[in-house]
Amino acid sequence: MNRFFYLKLAVNNLKKNAQTYIPYLLTCICTIMMFYNMRFLVVAKDIGTLSDSQSLRAVLAFGAGVIAVFAVIFLFYANSFLIKRRKKEFGLFNILGMEKKHIAKIMFWETLLTAVVSMGVGLAAGILLSKLMILLLFKIISFKVTLGFEIPIAAVIYTIILFGGIFILNLIYNVYQVYRSKPIELLQGGNVGEKEPKANWLMAIIGVVTLGIAYYIALTTEAPLAALQLFFVAVVLAIIGTYCLFTAGSIALLKMLRKNKSYYYQLKHFIPVSGMIYRMKQNAAGLANICILSTAVIVMLSTTVSMYVGMEDVLRTRYPRNITVSTYNVSDEQAIKLDTAIEKQALEAGIIPKDVIRYRSMNFVTLQDGASFTPDHSNNYAASNIAMVVCLTTDEYSRMENKSVSLDSDEALLYTLRGELPGDTISVNGFELSIKDRLASLETEGKMSALLTNSYYLIVDDIDTIKQIYNSLSGSQGDMGGLSYYYSFDVEGDKDAQISIVSALQRAVNEINVDGYVEGAESSRESFYSLYGGLFFIGIFLGLLFIMATVLIIYYKQLAEGYDDRQRFGIMQKVGMSRAEVKQAIKSQVLTVFFLPLVTAVIHIAFAFKVITKMLEVLNLTNVQLYAGCTAVTILVFALFYVIVYGLTARAYYRIVS
Repeated sequence: MNRFFYLKLAVNNLKKNAQTYIPYLLTCICTIMMFYNMRFLVVAKDIGTLSDSQSLRAVLAFGAGVIAVFAVIFLFYANSFLIKRRKKEFGLFNILGMEKKHIAKIMFWETLLTAVVSMGVGLAAGILLSKLMILLLFKIISFKVTLGFEIPIAAVIYTIILFGGIFILNLIYNVYQVYRSKPIELLQGGNVGEKEPKANWLMAIIGVVTLGIAYYIALTTEAPLAALQLFFVAVVLAIIGTYCLFTAGSIALLKMLRKNKSYYYQLKHFIPVSGMIYRMKQNAAGLANICILSTAVIVMLSTTVSMYVGMEDVLRTRYPRNITVSTYNVSDEQAIKLDTAIEKQALEAGIIPKDVIRYRSMNFVTLQDGASFTPDHSNNYAASNIAMVVCLTTDEYSRMENKSVSLDSDEALLYTLRGELPGDTISVNGFELSIKDRLASLETEGKMSALLTNSYYLIVDDIDTIKQIYNSLSGSQGDMGGLSYYYSFDVEGDKDAQISIVSALQRAVNEINVDGYVEGAESSRESFYSLYGGLFFIGIFLGLLFIMATVLIIYYKQLAEGYDDRQRFGIMQKVGMSRAEVKQAIKSQVLTVFFLPLVTAVIHIAFAFKVITKMLEVLNLTNVQLYAGCTAVTILVFALFYVIVYGLTARAYYRIVS
């Protein structure tokens, strides 16, 4: 036998199955190209010129990891569809005398050809587009573009190892599928499972329960820290619930409709309901995948776009004033020196501080239980009941707000930055204060907005009350030490002037020998753009990848349904239905099934909206209206894209059926 016989046969098979293999090949190429580019950006030398390159590299490395996991799962899923469609072909080879080991050789050559073409073209395209990718990233993060071109060997090796492993995994699976099947099973491989599915009520109940728990978590989570911890639990439960409901719940619902004789025995309901029972069995996993991918695309794009568009809001939330000086354990003498140093540096820089906020306070890290606060000895800042209590005197508050306030020694004003405190009395490890009033607003330190913990501000009558709180929490009558010092102000000046005064003030703070820092919006702008721009870039990248996967799944689903419906289409006409009636019935059920994932994805997002906004607070995005608008626009654009994809893939379906 010619030693190239199996190779020629493999090439011929790929040509004959071009309708299914070309989309798979293009998907492999695009996935390889995208993974290489992400790995390229992780190790690119140009990224090292950024001041906060490590944070950006970490974000990009996370994106590369997501693409890697996605590639393994999705390409295996696509391959399983291909092998299912070709079982009849392999069964015919087997019937005609070809042994399974010979079929395995054909599969080997097919996989090798696919791998070589995919990795060759994918890597070449990735290398050619790598400079464009880094230019796009630098444009997003508003960083100066550098000249040069590089091909990191590490990125190439990572890509070859990952996708080489995926193709080997697919080959092993394909060979196993052929070896475990009898010739007659291979011949019927494309038609396996045509019996009417049974309603799996247990799985349907599991789906309802898990999805209900996921929705409950999303709706009841209030604290950003809890949102961060529970979000991924809710995501896993929602995925499980989606698969269970699409697999079993939909069939159970359709069978309930079929039992309703007055509803079922109507022409407009009879064919769609019976057809969808069969269709759900065949395509439940695919529809669930489309739903989950659609949800992921909308969430990623809406969150990353809102963070990037709302960058100025984020900066203003994190930095309420242009310049901030914050120090700890400062004596009265050191506080006077800091005041003098700030005034001196502002005078030398030729700027006049505006909207000045200055106060001294004492911060306590506690454990909260309702209105009771106890000392935290664990130093576990990830605990769900951790709370920050910031105490100020009435003198400091009156100076801040330019008003006169007086309190008794057992009274306090309360401002809740984050959290919930019930009742009108607060207990600090046994020391009780009556809440005279709850403040609607208060100028707070910008970094407090980024804390994941509950945060409360207490205004008390004088420093002695703060010492009592300290003694109560520490359990001793020891020295409390100095108070914290906070001074922030706005300036009229360009970016360079603001960065310059931040540096000058930091040197002054160091000379006074106090523990603290000086920061400003402009001096931190590059870091914020690196992080949020990197997330935006990842969102676009992964969004495109997931959209590509969604299109491929939809395309394969339409092909599979077309082949399955072709025979039914002819039978319906033979029993007396007109072509128009048959086409309308098929169109009705196809549209219902096709748009079910999109509708379900929108429902998922509606329930997840609250918990996502809580998570965005951690990233200093508190503009809920902005996120709501970005989500609405993203859903509308994605729905339009979804309709276009349906129209294009439906043509392939009708060509097969007709």
